[in-house]
Amino acid sequence: QVQLAQSGGGLVQPGDSLRLSCAYSGDIHRGHAMAWFRQAPGEERTFVGVIRGSGRRDYAHLAEGRFTIDRDNYKNTVYLQMNNLEPRGTDVYYCAAAGGSVSAPRQISDLDWWGGGSQVADSS
Repeated sequence: QVQLAQSGGGLVQPGDSLRLSCAYSGDIHRGHAMAWFRQAPGEERTFVGVIRGSGRRDYAHLAEGRFTIDRDNYKNTVYLQMNNLEPRGTDVYYCAAAGGSVSAPRQISDLDWWGGGSQVADSS
């Protein structure tokens, strides 16, 4: 059984930095791609970025230059470091893992397991 446990959300102001964590357990290993998505109320879940099993990272335009995905294979944890945040109200960030057949998932349907979400809200 795969579990993705997220932590690290909170209230932010424009320009703040925040790091989200996603600790995974079960049948997930370093070869699986791990992705991050975000979702605002009433909107679709949107791709933010992915770290492939190879370690290569791909980012959506919204994340380029401001967000970084890292992975600690010893702690079985993936991180989303977000700098210079531009809060849009309340977003929920989700981590997700892809089964072995998808090396660079970008679509929701590419992902097999999801975390419970981390809320990032505008405090300004």
